[in-house]
Amino acid sequence: MKVVIDAFGGDNAPQCIIDGTIMALNKFSDLNIVLTGDKDILNEKLNKLDYDINRLEIIDAKEIITNDDIPTDAIRHKKNSSLVVALDYLKNNEDCIGLISAGSTGAVLTGGFLKIGRMKGVSRPALAPLFPTQTGGQVVLIDCGANVDCKPINLCHFALMGAEYFKTMFNVDNPRVALLSNGTEDKKGNELVKQTFPLLKKLPINFVGNMEARYFMTGQYDVVVADGFAGNVLLKAVEGSVKFTTGVIKSAMMSSLKSKIGALLCKNSLKKVKDKLDYNKYGGSFFVGCKKTIIKSHGSSKDVTIFAAIEQILKLEKNKVNEKIMQKIESLETLDFGDVND
Repeated sequence: MKVVIDAFGGDNAPQCIIDGTIMALNKFSDLNIVLTGDKDILNEKLNKLDYDINRLEIIDAKEIITNDDIPTDAIRHKKNSSLVVALDYLKNNEDCIGLISAGSTGAVLTGGFLKIGRMKGVSRPALAPLFPTQTGGQVVLIDCGANVDCKPINLCHFALMGAEYFKTMFNVDNPRVALLSNGTEDKKGNELVKQTFPLLKKLPINFVGNMEARYFMTGQYDVVVADGFAGNVLLKAVEGSVKFTTGVIKSAMMSSLKSKIGALLCKNSLKKVKDKLDYNKYGGSFFVGCKKTIIKSHGSSKDVTIFAAIEQILKLEKNKVNEKIMQKIESLETLDFGDVND
């Protein structure tokens, strides 16, 4: 199995990209990786490491797409950038099963849409990150920013894709799907939510109704459906809350001698909490609905993040998630949604 990685995307590129790549090559004997980026820099850093050189290929790409670039312009004009070269490789090589980039989110999504394309029947691909829950499991948020303005049909597709993603990744037969809203009552929500609610009830999924944002990580839900605007607000709120909470706990634990002693006694428990909330352990956001697998890793991804993203792609391929999603989308054709496409 072959994976292509944008080696110069993200805040910690290329060193953490390289380190994560080597970790994966040393663990998975059937894995081949292609790195795209400045060949001279990559070779210089790789020469210091121990790995199977026969399973790692480098494709030279001198340009870099930054967060300051306009995504569409960058994809069209920076043809020798590490991201565009990686996208072209994914598109043109059947044996390449997926792509990973920690670079500009807008560029990754734009490139995936323009160069790789969406699955037949999918109205719009969506970003679907994983979050930990209080009960020890995980929950999928779909969409978290790829589609700011949505129609009901888009959210229906998100629900089907998200449910199938969760089902195959975590071996859950009937994942609980909820619709993000400002209240749990059936009639709550803006116009988009109100129009989408009855349509989700028609789908072959376990739709459990509306969900308030405060219940997102309780473990009561497996998949939460949202338009990209509301989903991104939820995503950033969760990230900010986690950062705030961990900061407050750390300050409190260091505030006095007694609290420092208490922190020492609770060291192992605190470490477990920190590890559970660490997004680096969860890989990246699956860009669901594209013809081939694309994983958007966090901009500040570390080596363990890249390793987890590679492992994520291998699991998606093994479980044939994309094939199963396409089958689910095709099932929509037999359902009556009235003017849902208008």
